[in-house]
Amino acid sequence: MAELPRPVLCLVASSRSDSDADLLGRVDAAITGGVNVVQLREPAMSAGRILELAVSLRSLCGSRALLFINDRVDVAIACGADGVQLGEAGLPVDAARRVTGPRLMIGRSVHTVEGVRQASGADMLVLGTIFDSASHPGVRSAGPGLVRSAASATDLPIIGIGGITALNAGAVMQAGAVGVAVVGAILGSSDPRKAALELRRALEIN
Repeated sequence: MAELPRPVLCLVASSRSDSDADLLGRVDAAITGGVNVVQLREPAMSAGRILELAVSLRSLCGSRALLFINDRVDVAIACGADGVQLGEAGLPVDAARRVTGPRLMIGRSVHTVEGVRQASGADMLVLGTIFDSASHPGVRSAGPGLVRSAASATDLPIIGIGGITALNAGAVMQAGAVGVAVVGAILGSSDPRKAALELRRALEIN
């Protein structure tokens, strides 16, 4: 099983309107800038298409970044990913562990302290929504206080997500997170490498 890097700068990647080549180019630039975990999130894509993209990302990440696949344990195993990220209402951690054995890290997405307490058996938690997020419009943000409360309720490493930028990432780290996960702060930038570099610097000074 791989080890989680510290601090974590996770890029949640989705092709959406981009071509695979465009996405791969932007992810490559982001890794060059300091992203050390890539999480592939494609809930509407067929298993075959997700696997095709995941294999390309696995090759791209190499030893530079860990690769996690959202929800699809089968795809994560088939592409040789480092881990699988389970939604809070998704497959139970113990069920995923029976399939993966010790070879994959298992992350759980949580949104409340109660969700944190119910995530036993996971290797890490992705916690949000911390700040207002364009990818989750209408979802009430909880602020860094949620990270602080979660950190007091678990020994698992916590990664904050939701509206995080280089300007507010430090507050998430100071509240007890080991890193952050972002979407638009990098993929929405005209220069993903520079955006990742600025985020990485913000994490390392806190």
